Amino acid sequence: MFQLSVVLLLSLLNLVWPSAEPPVPERWHEWPVSRVFPHTVPGSSPSGARMTYELVGIAPEAPCREALQPAAFRALPGCRTALRATYADSTQTYVATVGIAVLDGKGTRTPLARMGGSAAEHPALTTGDRASAAAAGPGAAWAGSSGGLGGAAWAGDPGGPLGALVTSGSGRVPSVRPVAFPDGPAERFGQRQYVTGAISFAGDRYVVLTAAGYADGRAYVPGVAPPSRLAGVARQLAAELHRVLTR
Repeated sequence: MFQLSVVLLLSLLNLVWPSAEPPVPERWHEWPVSRVFPHTVPGSSPSGARMTYELVGIAPEAPCREALQPAAFRALPGCRTALRATYADSTQTYVATVGIAVLDGKGTRTPLARMGGSAAEHPALTTGDRASAAAAGPGAAWAGSSGGLGGAAWAGDPGGPLGALVTSGSGRVPSVRPVAFPDGPAERFGQRQYVTGAISFAGDRYVVLTAAGYADGRAYVPGVAPPSRLAGVARQLAAELHRVLTR
C-alpha cells in the first residue's frame, strides 16, 4: 500500500510539475526519435496550398563521414555524429533525406566553408528563394546573392532564431547522403537520384541538411534546374526539422 501511494504521489507531482525539457544541445539523444523526426511535417506548395511530408523510415545513427557527402563532411570538422530519416510528400512524388549533423559544441560559428562548386554551379537566388528566406524569420541569412553557396565562407547567422537556409540552383549543394527504404516511395532513392538540397544552420549545435529527388527513381541531370516544388521540399524540411529541434 505504501509503495502504491508513493507511485501515485509521484505521478501527481509529474502532472503538476512536469519534468524539465532537456537543453537544446542535448535533445538529439535525450528526446525519443519520434520527436526528433516527427511522423508528419507540415509544408506548402508553391501556390500556397497546404501539404504534408510523411516519414518513410529512420536510419541508424552514423558517423558523419558515412552520413554526409564528402564535401559536406569536410566543411563540418566539428561534426560529432549524424542522424538521418527519409520523408515523402503526401502524393509520393518527391522524397528527401534529412540529416542532422550534431556539432561537438566547441564553436557554434561553424564554417560551411566553400562546400564545393563554382558560382556557375550555384547561381543567384531567385525571388522565390528570397521569399522563403524571409519566411524563415528575422535574422535568417542566405549565402551571397551573386554566387550562391559557392561564394559562402560559412552559412548561418548566430544571432537569428533559425539561421541560414541555403539552396542550390541548378547545381547540387553537397549535403547528406540519401537513404533508401524498401517497399515504399524511397526504395529507389540514392546519390544518382539526388536533385537538390538545402542547409539550415543558426549558430547552434545542429546543422540540418536535406537531399531531395523524385520517388520514381529518375536521375539527376546536370544543368537542369529543379522545379520549384522539389526545391521547396528540400527547404521546408530543413527549416522545419531545425525549428522542431531548437525551438
